[in-house]
Amino acid sequence: MAKRAVERSRTTLTGIAEAAGVSVATVSKVVNGRSDVSPETRARVERLLVEHDYVARGPGGVQSPVRTIDLTFDQLVNPNNLVITQGVTEAAAEAGVDVVIGTAPDDPLGASWARKITNAGREGVILVTSELTQQQRAQFTQAGIPLVLIDPMNVPDESVPSIGATNFSGGMDATEHLLKLGHRRIAMIEGRHDAVCNTARLHGYQAALIGAGITPDPLLIKRGAFRFGPAYEAALELFALDEPPTAVFAGNDLEAFGVIEAARVRGLRVPEDVSVVGFDDTAAAGTSAPPLTTVRQPFVEIGRAALRTLLRLAAGEPLDSHRVELATQLVVRASTAAPPGRSS
Repeated sequence: MAKRAVERSRTTLTGIAEAAGVSVATVSKVVNGRSDVSPETRARVERLLVEHDYVARGPGGVQSPVRTIDLTFDQLVNPNNLVITQGVTEAAAEAGVDVVIGTAPDDPLGASWARKITNAGREGVILVTSELTQQQRAQFTQAGIPLVLIDPMNVPDESVPSIGATNFSGGMDATEHLLKLGHRRIAMIEGRHDAVCNTARLHGYQAALIGAGITPDPLLIKRGAFRFGPAYEAALELFALDEPPTAVFAGNDLEAFGVIEAARVRGLRVPEDVSVVGFDDTAAAGTSAPPLTTVRQPFVEIGRAALRTLLRLAAGEPLDSHRVELATQLVVRASTAAPPGRSS
């Protein structure tokens, strides 16, 4: 009966676990040589692994198969994704794990998505900047698929581990930098209004202004959707105000580049007439004209942390925290200066 159960599906960790009557985490422990498995359970799992050609038995016992995880993005056009991928793949190589990269399928209910991952024998999934529905989460849980989120768009269930950066502190640091230079009319161009990271950056911006005794002006807050074009249009509106801002904090570097282009079109110089701060510190930030002051996110470290967290989940190990935020850092370059008429 156990053999038929495995043969009905591709021989995966999940199939072996079902046949042995144990969890996927227990099978993973056996495969990885963990000692915290009873001798009887270990023998049953090893027998099934060898019997169904999932692994071969060698002098040291069961040899590890090729371990694979999915790294899934909402889309592949974001320049930050390459740096996150670097962190994930570096940590995966150290752990002897392969990484399959792709985009999230159009499957709001998640049933076919979870089935695909299970049939492929993945140890788990790292999902980047995507919105996870309750139905998808339920399917992943039911299938026993470990899941880690990086900068999820929506607030995840508390049971779902997530990795990100200190977005609130980053927004506050960017705004305080402009305040220290003497700016008082500081605008912000938001990213996606439904993104958790965007809300945190906006709150950091507002907190810095309030801390300086400045009431945030709704006219100085525009939306740019984390993209160049919408930020460019938003900046044109800001520069057309009767009292335009002397500085703009953009929700990410792409938006900041849109602001710089809008300033050029309006005949404004950066930073002599208007200062601009971005967020992310993408590769282009240091080579733009002028080089961009921005808030650096530790994307490589975020990717590494996500991979380590996923492997701990797959092995059934407890986590110290289900939400990890790594520190951002303000990187000051040539796109910010004192406002017009005021020396630094």
